[in-house]
Amino acid sequence: MGYVTLYDQQGQAIAWFDDEQDHPAIYLYSGQPVAWISDESVYAYSGAHLGWFIDGWVRDSSGRAVLFTPGCSGGPPRPARAARPARSARQARPARGARQARPARPTRAAAWSPLDGKAFFLR
Repeated sequence: MGYVTLYDQQGQAIAWFDDEQDHPAIYLYSGQPVAWISDESVYAYSGAHLGWFIDGWVRDSSGRAVLFTPGCSGGPPRPARAARPARSARQARPARGARQARPARPTRAAAWSPLDGKAFFLR
């Protein structure tokens, strides 16, 4: 499939990842690497468990939707998608910190998270 765009609840393209990698890195459109996906979990480079990637949705620790992909299923109503900005050159990925223990997966909520897309990654 290749590059997958992550959109926020306003339909803005916030980040992207290459789904052909085993543990894909997530980049903001500025080129900044902010997280990676492993076994349905989304981790910050510090090793903190940020949330979940399930059925094309990035969900916060409470199971609420933060970002969606074009191929997602279920979840809250999705807005119209805005045009994607140009991707800047990828910056070097930082070393990955020790992964935080993965919490129990919450029930998937049909509601949007109060966190916006960038705040989800940069907290």
